[in-house]
Amino acid sequence: MQLRYNYRVYPTPGQRDALARAFGCARVVFNDALHARRAAHVNGDPYLSDGELSKRVITRAKTTPERVWLGEVSAVVLQQALADLNTAYRNFFASVTGKRKGRKVAPPRFRSRKDNRQAIRFTRNARFTVLGNGRLRLPKIGDLDVHWSRDFPAEPSSVTVLKDAAGRYFASFVVTTEKDQTLPAAESEVGIDLGLTHFAVLSDGTKVVAPRFLRQAARRLRRLQKSLSRKVKGSNRRRKAVVKLARAHARVADTRRDWQHKLSTAIIRDNQAVYVEDLCVAGLGRTRLAKSVHDAGWAGFTGMLEYKAARYGRTFGRSGRWFPSTRMCSVCGHVNDKMPLNVRVWICLCGSVHDRDINAAINILAAGRAERLNDRGAQVRPAPVPAPRRETGIHPDAALSTRGVEGIPAL
Repeated sequence: MQLRYNYRVYPTPGQRDALARAFGCARVVFNDALHARRAAHVNGDPYLSDGELSKRVITRAKTTPERVWLGEVSAVVLQQALADLNTAYRNFFASVTGKRKGRKVAPPRFRSRKDNRQAIRFTRNARFTVLGNGRLRLPKIGDLDVHWSRDFPAEPSSVTVLKDAAGRYFASFVVTTEKDQTLPAAESEVGIDLGLTHFAVLSDGTKVVAPRFLRQAARRLRRLQKSLSRKVKGSNRRRKAVVKLARAHARVADTRRDWQHKLSTAIIRDNQAVYVEDLCVAGLGRTRLAKSVHDAGWAGFTGMLEYKAARYGRTFGRSGRWFPSTRMCSVCGHVNDKMPLNVRVWICLCGSVHDRDINAAINILAAGRAERLNDRGAQVRPAPVPAPRRETGIHPDAALSTRGVEGIPAL
């Protein structure tokens, strides 16, 4: 499996200028290539191949007075900018044709020079090297001072140098590793119900309180946002205020990420199998609970659980999005019709008293075990079937048609 190892980089003023030139050249090549393909589409010309596009916006462009400065940076950086454009087009075409699952992907758009977030990538062809003194040598940039927090499990295949909105520089290495068997086998399995009041409720009864990092930093963020809104657009003070606000947001994101890493590592270390519910985070992000949903960061947490389970040989599973984990009794299996959010404890018809979140976590664990222990991999529960057209709407005479039917009282 492929993993990313991120490290903080501290370039000198001269190296910052060299990185700024590389960022700008990569952005120009990307925009020129996108403009060429859009022009070919508008004029009805054939789709430009990767080779022809590289000759037009890189090889021939370097010989022109307008783009002669493209030769000041590594050629690998420019080629990787074209590779990013090709990836964006492939994702767009796959989304349009239905081959790509998930939300629809928009066509690639031009990169802005006013965006504080920039990135360039070096592959093995660029011959980047980690020196014996701990510095990272990049072609036509120099030896960068890197804060190494951990060692590589294998030789990196590429490195991406990033500059975030807060003005920080990072080196992100791609490393291909095998499954790590350093964790001993565990006997316990756990189901996790995610929420807002309690970030995670485990099937063994453990409740993890939501830290709400964004809510805690709301006062400081509000003050910085007001200060930014008072600055004149285009002024130096406004640019400084933008960086201050970005640093405050980065501090919140870094704190949340560090906390989620520690929690996910503890769960993976103590359990052989982990099962979570498949939440529609994008849909919940459009409700009145949007701020709390984004503050929780469920998608990032489940992603950590998934890749750490794959790395350390654990089992990870997701229950169906429409699985009634909250409304189902974990003792008798009875499913209630509705379960409002204000109902935290409820009593089933069988007499069992359930905590809403713990009951959901137990049901998620049972559903995950049923899927994993299935003998031949067949689907345990019935697959969703599209309703016939005549059943998808409400007819004006629907109430009249139910009269006299056995089991349905007349109105």
